[in-house]
Amino acid sequence: MKLSNDTITVLKNFSTINQNLVIKEGTELTTMSALKNIVAKATIKDDFPQEIAIYDLNEFLSALSLFVEPELVFQDKFVVIRGKDKNNFLNYFYSDPSVVTTPKSTLTMPDPEVSFNLPGGQLGEVTRSAAVIGAPDMCLEAMTDKTALIKVTDKKNLDNHTYAVKVDVDTHGKDVPYKYWFKTENLKLLGGDYSVAMSSKRISHFVNNTVPVEYWIALEAETTYSS
Repeated sequence: MKLSNDTITVLKNFSTINQNLVIKEGTELTTMSALKNIVAKATIKDDFPQEIAIYDLNEFLSALSLFVEPELVFQDKFVVIRGKDKNNFLNYFYSDPSVVTTPKSTLTMPDPEVSFNLPGGQLGEVTRSAAVIGAPDMCLEAMTDKTALIKVTDKKNLDNHTYAVKVDVDTHGKDVPYKYWFKTENLKLLGGDYSVAMSSKRISHFVNNTVPVEYWIALEAETTYSS
C-alpha cells in the first residue's frame, strides 16, 4: 500500500503528541500522550491490513522519506518499504505492543457547558502569541452569556504578559462565570477551523471542521464553572 499525503500529515501531527503509535487494522488512527492528558483520533483514507506497533513514529516517518513514492508491504514482524524503482528496500521492524502507549477505550465527552467555533486564523494567532510572550497557560474566560476571552498568560505570575482575543460562545442558556484552563503545550492540533466544547469535568473536545480528526484535551485543576 502507499500512504496518502493526508495520512502522512496526520502521522506527523500524532508524532507531536506521542512518539509511540499502535496502528490498528482499518482506517482509524488513535494516539494518547504519555501523560494521558491528550487523546486524538483520525479517520484516514488508507486502509491498514493489520495491526502494527511503532515505537518511534518520527523514525518511521524518516524511513519513509528515504524513498520516492514509498510502498509498504506488511509482513508478520516487519514492514518492507520499497521505492518507486523497486531497486532498494528497507525492512522496518515493529515494536512490542506492550511498550507502546495507546488509548484502551473510546472517550465519551460529557455534556459541555460552553461551546464555540475557533477559526484556524485565531488558533494560529493564539498559539503564536503564546510562543512569543512565553505564556504557558491558556484560559477561556466568560465575558457575557454570548462572548468570552481566550487568553494566553502565566497563571502563576499576575505581572506576566497576556494576549487575549474575543470569541462568540454558546452557553446553552446559562449566564454564569467560568474559567477553563489549559496548558498551551497541549494544543497540538492540525491547522484548520475547529468546533470546541468545554466541560467543567476538566475535559475539552476539539473537532476539526474540514479534516476528520478530533482531540480530547484535559483541563487544568484551576478550571472553575459556577453553575
